[in-house]
Amino acid sequence: MTHGIAAIGRDGYRTQIEVGSRHRLVADEPSSLGGADTGPAPYDLLIAALGACTAITLRMYANLKKWPLESVEVKLHLLRDGDAMAVERSLRIVGLDEAQKARLAEIAERTPVTLTLKSGVRIRTTVA
Repeated sequence: MTHGIAAIGRDGYRTQIEVGSRHRLVADEPSSLGGADTGPAPYDLLIAALGACTAITLRMYANLKKWPLESVEVKLHLLRDGDAMAVERSLRIVGLDEAQKARLAEIAERTPVTLTLKSGVRIRTTVA
């Protein structure tokens, strides 16, 4: 499906990330956690992935249906919910009627990243 590499050296928490075949990102921790805040923190990247997937999927669906969608804004908040983590997601949809907005809200619950996060992901770790 997809692949990535994250590499960190000895100086701070700045991490160089390569994803896909040519995209480079930087992650870091905020200064309050000992980082230099040179990039988003890991949880910020997680929320960004969910937001991007939601917006893109809703745009694709509206295009498929030939709906006059002007814009979608996806607001996300990651928070603790007891012992677990939870995401609050709010959609601001412009250009559609209430029935179309309701349908996009249903679609948002089934985007690929949403389903991955809801189902959990097995992680197998090896040492090279």
